[in-house]
Amino acid sequence: MTEPQDFSSFQLDPRILAAISEVGYVKPTPIQQKAIPVVLAGQDVMGAAQTGTGKTAGYGLPLLQRILPHENSSASPARHPVRALILAPTRELADQVNENLKAYASKTRLRVGVVFGGVDIRPQSEMLRRGVEVLTATPGRLLDHIEQKATNLSQVEIVVLDEADRMLDMGFLPDISRILQLIPKGVQSLMFSATFSPEIKKLARQFLKTPILIEVARQNAAADTITQQWFVVRDTEKSAALIQLLRTGGEDGAALRQVLVFVNSKLVCRRLTRLLVNAGIAADSIHGDKTQEERLKALEGFKSGATHVLVATDVAARGLDIAELPVVINFDVPFAAEDYVHRIGRTGRAGSKGLAITLATREDEKQLAAIEELIKKKVERQALAVHREPREGARVHRRSGRACTYTPPAPPADPIFDHPYEPSAPAAVRPGAEPAPRGRSLSGLAGGSRLAPHRSAVCALLGGGFRRNSR
Repeated sequence: MTEPQDFSSFQLDPRILAAISEVGYVKPTPIQQKAIPVVLAGQDVMGAAQTGTGKTAGYGLPLLQRILPHENSSASPARHPVRALILAPTRELADQVNENLKAYASKTRLRVGVVFGGVDIRPQSEMLRRGVEVLTATPGRLLDHIEQKATNLSQVEIVVLDEADRMLDMGFLPDISRILQLIPKGVQSLMFSATFSPEIKKLARQFLKTPILIEVARQNAAADTITQQWFVVRDTEKSAALIQLLRTGGEDGAALRQVLVFVNSKLVCRRLTRLLVNAGIAADSIHGDKTQEERLKALEGFKSGATHVLVATDVAARGLDIAELPVVINFDVPFAAEDYVHRIGRTGRAGSKGLAITLATREDEKQLAAIEELIKKKVERQALAVHREPREGARVHRRSGRACTYTPPAPPADPIFDHPYEPSAPAAVRPGAEPAPRGRSLSGLAGGSRLAPHRSAVCALLGGGFRRNSR
């Protein structure tokens, strides 16, 4: 069978062809070449493709073509029920898929919308009640709208699980099962993912009926356009190594720009971002504790170039659509080998060249071996000479000759202890006065006692003063 040379060979509607031409699509990618004819034929699909290979258009274009006969200009919400449902694991991926589908359907009268958590639910409910034919959603927020009766799925004809393995990892299986029970039996079902674990294959057997398996590359493999570099450093040197790479890792020792840095926890994400900012590097972060508005603001600054480094947890490993992202750095080796594939899949997208750097320690060797087993590729471990900049006033070690970068902090100023105590002049003793008994308490001392000159010293140490007895 001859592979299509352009999108016109798929017999798509002229309005869809005009829209994707405006987007800039010229030649179908391998996943699009194989998936579009199968989806147009109404068959179920189980698609395996690396992130960034164009699988959204691979299912989105034929999906729009199949429901296009339902388009209408009526203002009645009843004429615009949900015909196609796309489920995505994260807000970022759902938003990205929706933006792509809106562009593909821009010249038709099909209504396209998205719902996800982390934002006000009311505008989404109003949109759903007005009617939408193509809906992209995260599972939890979709169930919220269904319970509020803002929408129903009784007329869905096509359902898509995008990044299905990620949804299982995030514990969405019960939500997905509830949603699928609300969809009519016998609808066309599509499942796309970069990896297929045994759990995903089990779900596919329940969810798909005699699916066509489409693979454009070996499963769980990284794209050939990505150069992978693994540097082994000490744990105490990782921050300095990252800053060094960001400052000098570009061509001819230039600074790197537009770098996505992955970490394993929200705490490290916040701390590392502050460290980079303090080092004079324009950095921002995306993690689970940030609101959707904060995430979008950070992402927009990164895309515009105002921010050079974006530090992220795995919440951003899927769904970040950044054109020609040049570099991804794993500050932490991911706990799961599959997450490594998704992380580095942010670069080298759609045929572009990409660089994926991983900073590892000797303790990470078990995870590195699991990654190599998954991607079926041996990656060379490289040493990285980390150059630390000595602080001002640092000493030089007598034996090694290296700068000792630790400088003890200056103690805080204290007006009492910074100056030695100076006793006041002794008070005059009245003629004939009796000396104070040796066992007498300090609180009973009279002003004319011979111990009175020492009272100020005791007061200074105890932080208070004595009052005369009122007798």
